[in-house]
Amino acid sequence: MTESSPARAAHAPAVLDLAHLHGSLSDPALLSMNLLNEVSDHYPDAVSFAPGRPDPGGFAIEDVHRYLRIWTEHVTEAEPRGAEAARNRLYQYGRTKGVIQDLVARNLAVDENIHADPESILVTVGCQEAMLLVLRALRADDRDVLLATDPAYVGITGAARLVDLPVVPVDSGTTGIDLDDLAAKVREARAAGLRPRACYLVPDFANPTGLSLDVPTRHRLLDLAAELDILLIEDNPYGFFGDGAPPRPTLKSLDTGRRVVYLGSYAKTALPGARIGYVVADQPVVRGGESVGTLADELSKIKSMITVNTPPVAQAVIGGKLLDCDFALREANRDATARYGKRLRHLLDGLAARFPATSPVAWNRPDGGFFLVVTVPFVADDDLLAYSAKRHKVIWTPMHHFYTAGGGLRQLRLSCSSLTPEEIDLGLDRFASLVTDLLERT
Repeated sequence: MTESSPARAAHAPAVLDLAHLHGSLSDPALLSMNLLNEVSDHYPDAVSFAPGRPDPGGFAIEDVHRYLRIWTEHVTEAEPRGAEAARNRLYQYGRTKGVIQDLVARNLAVDENIHADPESILVTVGCQEAMLLVLRALRADDRDVLLATDPAYVGITGAARLVDLPVVPVDSGTTGIDLDDLAAKVREARAAGLRPRACYLVPDFANPTGLSLDVPTRHRLLDLAAELDILLIEDNPYGFFGDGAPPRPTLKSLDTGRRVVYLGSYAKTALPGARIGYVVADQPVVRGGESVGTLADELSKIKSMITVNTPPVAQAVIGGKLLDCDFALREANRDATARYGKRLRHLLDGLAARFPATSPVAWNRPDGGFFLVVTVPFVADDDLLAYSAKRHKVIWTPMHHFYTAGGGLRQLRLSCSSLTPEEIDLGLDRFASLVTDLLERT
């Protein structure tokens, strides 16, 4: 401080009252993802059945560079301006809709029999952004509500909270969705003056239940959506990972009335670190009866105000991966699918070995995917999770986080996708020790 500089008084720091910030910041849906990360960070020596992430064993750093080169060569050969076009696409912001929609469309045609105009596809920063964009577009006023199978992935309920879109739970039942309950909830909402916009569901190996819709239910659901005049938001991150069973058709591939908004991601099937998702939104949009484009066009407007665009470098890596496997990503995941199936069977067999039929512990038996649900004779809440991690060195996910209107307090989710069979055995031994500990107290 110079002699001429006046002394400055200290100011009290700015303090923000949470009550004066958006209500979603106090919502449990926004806290649940961070909770598991914090528990894992505090107890790094615990076996964690919590994360639903892909097995990192198939990743190689060189693949990232190789995929970039493949994509760059593809653009260079396909475009009149060659290397200049490739450089500009890679280094510049690029179109808000993305720079690989044509490759995504070809992949969807090969793997899912979904034939989408590339212009109806919007490439997003992970599937989470796709969810947020769709819900932001559908939420027009306070009458609007979203239906979602219950329990549901916390990402969709959290995104709905961010845009002030209430979620009406629909019973999952034993088949993935209770169609009678869906129809009843839509009619009840309309009778109350509300406007049900869409129903969100994961038809294949859902997070968190592991449930899948059989093919007849898929057809009935599409018919019911048309009858009720609602959209279906189909989220399909796990569809490749059936344990030996033939793949079921996606709702979108069966959709003849453009009722389905299709959410996809390359996190589980290609490279999670790229954070590339997409949405197929081919629903026509009109103004005053005149066509103004598709829902994808409208979503791109919202995206331009949130992330501007999806990083072209990350898109190029995924584009190179798709080119490298000739767009047959399901076939490219054959070994990973076999590994996940083996781990799921190992987890199921391990539960059966530790908890006989006379045990009060029970679980469901998904035929693929990353998750299953265990029912226990005690409250499996966040406090017990912390105790389990600290005392027994095993981490799992409390199911109550996935219920919109409360529930699941005596259930927990186990994921085995990123664990070896040896780690599964060690984790199950520790979980069995936790159960014994709690049962001895009662």
